[in-house]
Amino acid sequence: MPSKGAKRTIWAIAALAILSLAFIALIPYVASTQIVRNRIAAELSAWSGYRVVLSGIPRIHVWPSFHAELADVSLQEWGKPDALPVLQSERVQIELSAIAALQGDITFTKVSLLRPVLRVSDQDGVVPFPIPPRGGRMLRAIEAARVVVDDNPAKPDAARMPSDPLGSLELLDGRVVRVNAAGEHEILSSITGRASWPTLDRPASISLKAIWRGESISTEASVQQPLALLAGGNSRTSVSLASSPLNGSFEGLVTFSRRGFLDGVAKLSSPSLRRALEWSRADITPGVIAGNASIAGRLIGDAQRLKLEDAQLTLGGHPGNGLLEVSLAGKAPALSGTLAFQSLDISALLGTFVQLPGDAGSWSGPIELDFARKLQLDLRLSAARATAGPLELGQLAATAQINDGLAAFDISDASAFGGTIQAALRIDRRTDTDKAEVRFLASDVDFNAFGTAMGFGSALPQARATISVLVGGPADRWESMLAAGEGSISVKLGPGSVAWFDPEAFRERASRGGFFPLREVPAGTIPFESAEVRSTVTSGVARLDTAKVMQQSQVIAFTGILPLVGQGIALSGTILPRDPAAPDGTTAPTGAAPLAAFFVGGSWRSPFVSPILSDFPME
Repeated sequence: MPSKGAKRTIWAIAALAILSLAFIALIPYVASTQIVRNRIAAELSAWSGYRVVLSGIPRIHVWPSFHAELADVSLQEWGKPDALPVLQSERVQIELSAIAALQGDITFTKVSLLRPVLRVSDQDGVVPFPIPPRGGRMLRAIEAARVVVDDNPAKPDAARMPSDPLGSLELLDGRVVRVNAAGEHEILSSITGRASWPTLDRPASISLKAIWRGESISTEASVQQPLALLAGGNSRTSVSLASSPLNGSFEGLVTFSRRGFLDGVAKLSSPSLRRALEWSRADITPGVIAGNASIAGRLIGDAQRLKLEDAQLTLGGHPGNGLLEVSLAGKAPALSGTLAFQSLDISALLGTFVQLPGDAGSWSGPIELDFARKLQLDLRLSAARATAGPLELGQLAATAQINDGLAAFDISDASAFGGTIQAALRIDRRTDTDKAEVRFLASDVDFNAFGTAMGFGSALPQARATISVLVGGPADRWESMLAAGEGSISVKLGPGSVAWFDPEAFRERASRGGFFPLREVPAGTIPFESAEVRSTVTSGVARLDTAKVMQQSQVIAFTGILPLVGQGIALSGTILPRDPAAPDGTTAPTGAAPLAAFFVGGSWRSPFVSPILSDFPME
């Protein structure tokens, strides 16, 4: 027979069970009252600051969790019943506090939105935002937090911050659309994720997946003091973005007050910079680097000026470091800085900003530079090793500048082919008549190695040379710039030799007359003391002002034209005796008859020769 203590325990357990069953039975009764139903819409409105419209009566469920289901929910501006909702959702599920419901109150612990649509507009800013509410519990909490932040901006008193419970928000298959005069345009689709903010004085986090411009993206963010951040203070913040075209992250201090402020470590990387810029719909994509690109460093600044210190940059597999600064205060973004590379592809770097010709021997294609009016650029570059098309350079010092439609890319100093090289490309689109100009100066270089690298063939003189090129023309297409170019070209060679042909074999072949390709003549060597070519470029044609080769006892002189497009040749040559009495020893005696004369046609790659006189006394 059970003791009195055991009986009391059994009765206590039974009473507790009865009370629990009564409590469970009471929840749906209380929750289903019209008071609770009406309070759901009122509570949503009180928090959001928008007018909440429920198309149907909320359905209250107790099992497996105490929650309410709402169908076709809209959040609208107050006083504008005919305006499109700021936010609408096909279905909303709200998890409720059972204890609060028994007291006639509504406390949300989690809100889930099924297929929500958020409408945003550009309004006064670059980044589109929804129309802001005119009130609400959240705005009042931010205003209260702003007072705390203003009292001590560096370290606001967390104990004085509002601590209202908030809970979490879940999204499933949501969309964000931009609204303008032309209608609605989808920005983000297939948005799925979760945001958690338990109470207003605690950290918040968000994790989302979506589709933007045809690419799947995922983003995560966490904010240590979100309410202080919204109130104009600062907070430790971390943000990351992952996608196929682009990955990025930031971790550091953030503030939204005034122009905002950032101070932290930022990283960006892309397996293809061209694809990333196309995805972002940036205009700077004419010949942009196709390879991988990454940048990282300490990012400091505000909405008008950002500086990346200790920048680590990789372009197409070429690593570099330095300092970069972006200014957004002017009419166009401005990028400036100094970067040092171990190796650098100059053509690929310039191809980011301007459509370069396909190769040195066939300049063709448009000169795309539309972004020049949309970007200010001032970069100073250096590299231990560099390539510029076919040229291998060392100890490079270069600049890239764009200012109000004027683009200038300069190699101020570089070593190559045993000498030094300077080069410049300028494109001026500040007037209705666009102009492009190419400058090139090679000093004391190996002429044969240089010409071979540039694609002029290998049968060039073996000598040290100084080469100067200045050509400018219309900046619509590269071929038209050359075809209508104006300027000058000069080449000066020191002592050397030409391994084109055997003089005896050449004389024998010339004696038979007629045109013949120079490549038919067996190889040989002809020495010379010096050579010089000076020409004036007019309408795309280089006309020889001076062209002579000095040998020990004779002078080979040329006249004629060299069209810049097509690599054609149309030259007349004469061989004259050298006058030892001349002051410089480089001219023929007055009235001396030519020892020989000939014509050279065809092209640089395949010249043809036709003798005019049969005797060719070449040494």
